[in-house]
Amino acid sequence: MNALEQELKQLIIDTLDLEDISVTDIDSNEALFVEGLGLDSIDALELGLALQKRYGIKGDAESEQIKEHFASVHNLTLFVDANRRGE
Repeated sequence: MNALEQELKQLIIDTLDLEDISVTDIDSNEALFVEGLGLDSIDALELGLALQKRYGIKGDAESEQIKEHFASVHNLTLFVDANRRGE
């Protein structure tokens, strides 16, 4: 697991107050919403705000592309990394 992926997992845990989950419990390729981790739309908003605050990343919540970026920790890592590099 790379450092950014681990950092994002911890951000998810801290932002959403997931008390009984550790970084190692989250599968990077598992779905974040509905199935998998079971996050909902409110969690998505909170996570989006946390990403904006920490990394300066903004996205259109209604776009299909942003839904793909938030599909898993792996996808989110690629999205954050690309934005940090200015792609």
